[in-house]
Amino acid sequence: MTDTKEVRARPSAIVFRDKRLSGLTDAEGVYALCDLDHAPIYVGQSIDGIRTRVRRHLTSARSDVIANRQIDVWEIASVRAWPVTDRKQISEVEDALFHQFNDVSPLMNGKIPKRPLIPWTPQEPYQVVHIIPDDEIVRRRAPEVRLPRQISHYLRLVDHYLVVKDSPELQLAMDVHFERLQRYHRRFLDPTKTSS
Repeated sequence: MTDTKEVRARPSAIVFRDKRLSGLTDAEGVYALCDLDHAPIYVGQSIDGIRTRVRRHLTSARSDVIANRQIDVWEIASVRAWPVTDRKQISEVEDALFHQFNDVSPLMNGKIPKRPLIPWTPQEPYQVVHIIPDDEIVRRRAPEVRLPRQISHYLRLVDHYLVVKDSPELQLAMDVHFERLQRYHRRFLDPTKTSS
């Protein structure tokens, strides 16, 4: 049982996230981590349960994508979930969703799976869970807050690449992150621009 004083001492954003995550399905399947603009930035799969896997990402517990600095947990505002009942189809659904989202805005997965041979009909997610309160999303999206944070994250990613692991997967993640930084930079210089 959690001590009430401990809960009160935790930052409210973490308490909110944990409460919202408790409602996320823990079925096997595919999920997308979405940024502060609610755009997918990472697609993954789990045979241990979607909620369990997403929690690992958000707490950096045994999560390669976090350990390799591919994504910044601070950017993740929502999660989309697609339970898959046939375990053999999980990879196919993950690959299809990856290409569906990556064609619109490059993902930070690092490696690019093969395109499915059979076209997959895009499906609405079974569930969408917002893990950051709306007012906090607005605060984080402010160009003067988001740009410095993401520059700092990019520097950590470069350092990780240089010191720990230089790989083609990290190069792809760095390219995607750099493209996003350019977008944040433009918004910083002209906050009236909400897209591009």
